[in-house]
Amino acid sequence: MKSSIRLMSLGLAAALFATAGVAQTPAGSSVIMLYPKGTVASLGVPEVKDSHHGETLIFNVSEPTLEVFRPAPGSANGTAVIVAPGGGFVALGYEAGGTAVARALAQRGVTAFVLKYRTILSADPAVMPPVHMKEMEGIMARAKSGVPVEVPRFAGEAHAVEDGVRAMAIVRQRAAEWGVDPKRVGVLGFSAGGYLAADLAIGDKASRPDFVGLIYGGLRTPVPADASPAFIAGAADDEFQPDDPMLLYAAWRKAGVPAELHVYERGGHGFDLTPKGAPSDHWFDEFMWWMEARGLVKAPAGRAG
Repeated sequence: MKSSIRLMSLGLAAALFATAGVAQTPAGSSVIMLYPKGTVASLGVPEVKDSHHGETLIFNVSEPTLEVFRPAPGSANGTAVIVAPGGGFVALGYEAGGTAVARALAQRGVTAFVLKYRTILSADPAVMPPVHMKEMEGIMARAKSGVPVEVPRFAGEAHAVEDGVRAMAIVRQRAAEWGVDPKRVGVLGFSAGGYLAADLAIGDKASRPDFVGLIYGGLRTPVPADASPAFIAGAADDEFQPDDPMLLYAAWRKAGVPAELHVYERGGHGFDLTPKGAPSDHWFDEFMWWMEARGLVKAPAGRAG
């Protein structure tokens, strides 16, 4: 049981704008501090990176950042997407569910940002915090029962949402600098990042994204009539959240908000851009087609839009 819960958790992995610091990464992308140093409380331990099945997991995030991935010169289309990785609010699956997706978006002319949001304290990355253990037990029991109830807020979710709100504000404030239309800023969230994206989609209007992608995330309510339009995707064989895509879609539809639903026969929990030979392999293309239909990106050369 504990082994299964830990794997699920890893699968969930799979002050003012002028004072925010900027550093350069080896790849040439910019990393922006969301807050001036010392503004938010530290967990009191160093950030830790751990490798799991080829993914880089980041634990103990106290200093949230945005990593910027810009399209090639002349190819930006004015749309921006903030990518929120998963990790159960304990860790962040930063590469497969973050930078790889951001690079794919940038190749399609989208200015992408990976949000490294705050996590809860994990004294030992090899051992899940007790509070998260209980959360995962609850999710697994919910999946087994099939009872369509909303998952309680996770420990750490509130801080992550604060970081999402801050990220939205920064991207819109600096939109001209990045060649972005401040009315075309979306959030694409995976697993725990999907919960974060849903929170933003139904939250305060000032920080609400213009669209969201909720990828194997979960329900957050109530959904207002002016919530963000949503692209929703998940897999029927998701061991932990098999019903959440339908719950999300039903809530969006009930509120009269535009939504598109994709439930793949196979894909499990934590499918990303890594080919698995499963129907879920095509989610990114379908997300881009949805964005095309909404006028957020243009069809690739050689194909009519």
